[in-house]
Amino acid sequence: MTDPLPDPKSRLLDAALPHVAFDGWTEKTFEAAIRDSDVSPTVARASCPRGGVDLAVAYHKRGDELMLERLKAAPMTDMRFRDRIAAAVRFRIEAIDDKEAVRRGSSLFALPQYAPDGAKLIWGTADAIWDALGDTSEDVNWYTKRATLSGVYSATVLYWLGDTSEGNAATWAFLDRRIDDVMQIEKLKAQVRESPTLSRLMAGPNWLLSHVKAPARMPRMNFPGSWTAPRR
Repeated sequence: MTDPLPDPKSRLLDAALPHVAFDGWTEKTFEAAIRDSDVSPTVARASCPRGGVDLAVAYHKRGDELMLERLKAAPMTDMRFRDRIAAAVRFRIEAIDDKEAVRRGSSLFALPQYAPDGAKLIWGTADAIWDALGDTSEDVNWYTKRATLSGVYSATVLYWLGDTSEGNAATWAFLDRRIDDVMQIEKLKAQVRESPTLSRLMAGPNWLLSHVKAPARMPRMNFPGSWTAPRR
């Protein structure tokens, strides 16, 4: 039995990448991807209704998948938790080293009409990292962890785009500083909880926050319109 062909979106993405540096995640790039991948225009449009924008989304998600594969294989049992987070962010940035594709994507998702897509992708990366590291939060911490990591990740990516240091050493130092800043916030929160005076002042807000719950996880389903590679 031969291996099934990659799904159309993956084939289109592979064909698009050589064009992104010149034309960005645009309709021109999408048309070139259709031509170079031999995916029929009908299937291509069904897979990527927004053309290059959907390919940019797929590019980001491919990076998340590569990061998760590396995380699963990495020995982390003896690492401090803050170092596990740093490693995950580093793995994500190292997953795909095409800076121009990321730079073009950053420009695309900075546009008002696509900003929600960009925010959703960054949140999804942070969510994937926390899930992979075994986060079991079911309260407001589910949101604060992902919001904080989203900020760390996005700031580090922007720094990395302009980094010319050998081996991206400056980026990894920047990442460590950002995580240290977050750890200082966590220490401050612990001090507030341990302080009799401050903990009483926070009793009301804490009661309110205790009613915030993490979203229910939905199982993956093959909804109409999704692509499943044909059996051979």
